[in-house]
Amino acid sequence: MILTCTACAKEHDSGLPQTVCGDCGQPLQADYHFSTGQLSRDRDLADIDSLWRYHAFLPPLPASERVTLGEGMTPLSTAQLGGITVRLKDETGNPTGSFKDRGLCLAVTMARHYGFERVVLPSAGNAGVSAAAYARAGGIACRVYMPSTIPASFVEEVRGYGAEVILSGSTIAEAGQAMAAEINSSWFNLSTLKEPYRVEGKKTMGLEIAEQLGWTAPDVVVYPAGGGTGLVGIYKALGELRDLGWIDTPLPRMVAVQMEGCAPVVKAFSAGAADIDPWPRPVTTALGLNVPSPMGGAWMLRTLRESGGTAVAIAESDLQGARLRLAEASGIEAGPEAAAAWRGAERLLDEGWIDPEDQVVIVITGDNSRY
Repeated sequence: MILTCTACAKEHDSGLPQTVCGDCGQPLQADYHFSTGQLSRDRDLADIDSLWRYHAFLPPLPASERVTLGEGMTPLSTAQLGGITVRLKDETGNPTGSFKDRGLCLAVTMARHYGFERVVLPSAGNAGVSAAAYARAGGIACRVYMPSTIPASFVEEVRGYGAEVILSGSTIAEAGQAMAAEINSSWFNLSTLKEPYRVEGKKTMGLEIAEQLGWTAPDVVVYPAGGGTGLVGIYKALGELRDLGWIDTPLPRMVAVQMEGCAPVVKAFSAGAADIDPWPRPVTTALGLNVPSPMGGAWMLRTLRESGGTAVAIAESDLQGARLRLAEASGIEAGPEAAAAWRGAERLLDEGWIDPEDQVVIVITGDNSRY
């Protein structure tokens, strides 16, 4: 495993804890340089009911070092949307109720591997809960910086896992600024794409989707994009499977769905820009999408363009109706971020961007229990 800058391609030593590229400040990604036939489905998939089934695609560690709560292996169900059948990657069944468990599983595992005793991150909600749960499982101290506007249920749950909560600002970006001013190098920073391993956990969604579809890729993946680790991770995973020869279908067109009140990726994509500009005065009740300056903006944009995908922004007034239609179609009581993804798929189908014959996967990122 080599860590490579996603912008300048400079290589970094994975034997040492890394943050972002020291030359250009952009995120690093884990590269395994897979070649056709290097891994076998018969030999290299573990008989484990968690994302560690795909250990051969993850940082090479002994099983004894894994911090796990049984995350992953979530269902790929079907639902009717606008007269077509779509597939729903339902992440609500993860240990803390959201897809964040995949990324934090890997990030906390690697923090402990490197010998850190404390982890820290800013969070708009679910990631803080997940980090606190995995830190406790790994015997590591955890501090979470959260916006003061966060619902009390998130704060209570983070503290319930034994983590420290610092409330600051009104957005995750402002909470992150407070964090940066107060921590030092003794903390392992779990911030989105400030370390390379949350992507590695999130990419297992893509590995599972491919296996659940009989080792094929869908035509379209619709993803509610805040920090964007799952968006780039799913596409990365399917690319790795293609390199190995495990799938021979085209890679999917990736869709980033954001809110009209906070849509930096949509704006940059529409303008043809290579990177995002911070979104001024972000406002949305979809807390996971209230990310005005995502670290991985340039990476998301490259993924969307390389895949032939697109980015759409959803009106706040559409969320409640979309959530009800999603629940009626699927029985899933999902959070507002998943409702945004559902509404984004409806829009793209109405506009003809999604063809009725396309195989579409919508990522249901988390449940509605804390809202």
